[in-house]
Amino acid sequence: MSENIKNENYTPDLINLTDEEGNEYNFEVLDRLDTDTGSYLALLPMYDDPQKMLDDSGELVIVKEEEEDGEFFYSEIEDDDEYETVADAFSDRLADFYEIEDE
Repeated sequence: MSENIKNENYTPDLINLTDEEGNEYNFEVLDRLDTDTGSYLALLPMYDDPQKMLDDSGELVIVKEEEEDGEFFYSEIEDDDEYETVADAFSDRLADFYEIEDE
């Protein structure tokens, strides 16, 4: 006998980011990682249009959380070694929940 399990209490952690041109993007926060070099978020793009969700590459967006004058913001990781280290850590942590392909 199969039993459907439904988590009615699940509420995704959503974040809205704006790029330099003023374009807004919505993401679901999948994971957070705190290291000696900083705090990072693994994000999955969210879309209102189901077709855009299907057309998306499904790649994680990884950002670094930074603080300036008491305000927090998120930035791209510009150092390749730092990015690879963080991306590998997220891949290891999320592998049990998501199908992650190495590039």
